[in-house]
Amino acid sequence: MTTTNSGVKRVFICGSALKGQPDHGNLQSAMFIKPAKTQPLYRLHAAQDGWHPAIYQVEENGISIPGEVYELTIEQYDYLVSTEPPHMYPSDVILEDGEVLTAMLYPRELVEKYNWADISHLGGWAAYQASLQK
Repeated sequence: MTTTNSGVKRVFICGSALKGQPDHGNLQSAMFIKPAKTQPLYRLHAAQDGWHPAIYQVEENGISIPGEVYELTIEQYDYLVSTEPPHMYPSDVILEDGEVLTAMLYPRELVEKYNWADISHLGGWAAYQASLQK
């Protein structure tokens, strides 16, 4: 997570808090910075029958996950973390351009334990949600 001298944090959003997704309001009035993608180091699953994304880092066969970068105050960041589903945790992710930001990841062990659907091939959480509407 990048923290600036002004007390704000840049965070990579790639799930249900994206623009147009149901939890976007959890970002409150956070400032949108740019669209972004991770380096191809991650897998994306639909946890708990599609209730939320489950993202984790892998050594091989990873994908680049699309998302958005936001600048949040410390208070906005703390609120966002408090609204995340159980077991999600903040961790560093590496963007395509090499920037390292915080995103909400999910324990791979739980994804494998419950055999949640790997939706990596769909190209991101918003694409997965759109596929459900067809």
